[in-house]
Amino acid sequence: GLFYVPTNHVCMDYEPFEVEYVAGQPYVGATLSMYPPEGDTHLGNFIAWDAREGKIVWSNPERFSVWSGALATASDVVFYGTLEGYLKAVDAQSGRELWRFKTPSGIIGNVNTYKHDNKQYISVLSGVGGWAGIGMAIPSLENDSDGLGAVGAYKALSSWTNLGGVLSVFSL
Repeated sequence: GLFYVPTNHVCMDYEPFEVEYVAGQPYVGATLSMYPPEGDTHLGNFIAWDAREGKIVWSNPERFSVWSGALATASDVVFYGTLEGYLKAVDAQSGRELWRFKTPSGIIGNVNTYKHDNKQYISVLSGVGGWAGIGMAIPSLENDSDGLGAVGAYKALSSWTNLGGVLSVFSL
């Protein structure tokens, strides 16, 4: 009865300016600065949401925004990935961390499961990219507002993970 949600926990200063559309380029028309809420040090949470009650049942704070998907299993284990590159398994009812594995890069994709020869597998592709990885991918971006604010918000990410893409597969 719970819905598992990877979230951003980010405040943003947004200063608009006029911009013309250029195909293939970001079309935001604003200078952005992103940061955690006052008094907090984390940019994301992985939460369990009870839609019947309209409330958060449990919340696991994460250093960076959580951009992976969530995979809930019939055995009450939920898997998700972090931008630092951890694949985590948590108890579906309590959120208690049961297991973690450090992949070579940040995880922004979905965790998958499949069965082969009567054995179940969990897999995830790690490879930080997109908005969070732009500062790592383009080192010439140095100002906090570069990369539509991602450089400032995720500048510490390079201390926790690397660029690259690796498929990690685990048998259950």
